Amino acid sequence: MTGPRRRVSGGGGRRAVETRRTAVVALGGNALAPSDERSTIADQFRHTRQSLAPVVDLVVGGWNVCVVHGNGPQVGDELLRNELSRNETAPLPLGVLVAATAGWIGYMIQQSLENALRHAGSGRDVVTVITQVQVARDDPALRNPLKFIGHELTSERADALRAEGQVVKADARGRQRRVVGSPPPIAIHEEAIIKALVKRGTVVIACGGGGAPVYLDERLGWEGVDAVIDKDLAAAVLARDLGAALLLVLTDVDAVYAHWGTPAQRPLDRLSIAEAEALDREAAFGEGSMAPKVRAAIDFVRRTGGRAIITSLARGQAAVRGVAGTTLTAD
Repeated sequence: MTGPRRRVSGGGGRRAVETRRTAVVALGGNALAPSDERSTIADQFRHTRQSLAPVVDLVVGGWNVCVVHGNGPQVGDELLRNELSRNETAPLPLGVLVAATAGWIGYMIQQSLENALRHAGSGRDVVTVITQVQVARDDPALRNPLKFIGHELTSERADALRAEGQVVKADARGRQRRVVGSPPPIAIHEEAIIKALVKRGTVVIACGGGGAPVYLDERLGWEGVDAVIDKDLAAAVLARDLGAALLLVLTDVDAVYAHWGTPAQRPLDRLSIAEAEALDREAAFGEGSMAPKVRAAIDFVRRTGGRAIITSLARGQAAVRGVAGTTLTAD
């Protein structure tokens, strides 16, 4: 991958600089708070610093970059804090907690990324935009929870939550976890602001936790929804609207695997849209885990003709160089 190129126009010797290519990087919440540990805030800052090498490589390489991060572990912890303290203070709804985690996770990434860029000799600005993402008020996903959030629950805690009417299911690794509604994103409300910042070269952290879900009420205007938007689907919509050339999805596995968790599982180095859709129809990808990532990549590639890469955080730098992960292309 190369940085921006310069060309000389034919009119009067005036120079025109080609616009930098734009990359959207989707960073999983588990990258900052791994599922196998109960991360303190110090741990999360450490993991954040360790997660940013692919982003720094892109920025130093001359790309415009927008970072979208997840918040699955963090928003689950916030719900737990609310529940444990609800006899002392009024609890906050899920949609508000999404915005809250977008703020403090954005702060961690913003601070850590600016420090890393200065160390690498880059003076690019970094900013966090708390983002509202439009969803349909009557989306069926709100009545059919599928999105896992939070850490593994003890059997006692899982039973208590079920008794309160909350949904708990086993994830792809057999862990009992909370499940909440996750409607697909329709549009990024702050898209024009994000686009203007990215165009001027600012590294933007946006759609944190997939963005705070909102719908448009004819009388009241914008109203919040108690749900969590999949950050990969939000990243694909944002990448499409920004005209990005690359969508880089960093997760906890090194590539997309067909038939994950079965004796027939196999890594897929390269996929066309048609191949990915065929495998998805066969339920080859984990619902609520890898399937949304693959669908986000398909949507982005179809709409833009760009390139999408799905890989692990540890192989992110190699993926930026095109030698790791699963790459999805139009053909």
